[in-house]
Amino acid sequence: MTELTEPDHPTAQPAPEWPQARGQDIRDPQVAQATARLFDLPGMPAAEHEAVYNVLHDELLAALNSEPTDSEPTGSEKAGGAA
Repeated sequence: MTELTEPDHPTAQPAPEWPQARGQDIRDPQVAQATARLFDLPGMPAAEHEAVYNVLHDELLAALNSEPTDSEPTGSEKAGGAA
């Protein structure tokens, strides 16, 4: 006879596989700082994830609305196009 695993037993639920973040590709320091909080999520209780995502949202929105700090031309400026 097969023994059933109780729902609260640690082996009853598979552990999620968290993707590895590629923070080195982020050139904007505000965005890099905001997304760095995501590295802590795997070790946090799920009940705390919402607060992290809310702060992340607010910080990314602030970065989006701020003046760019990168002086490198955008793709259209490199190609000689007008913005």
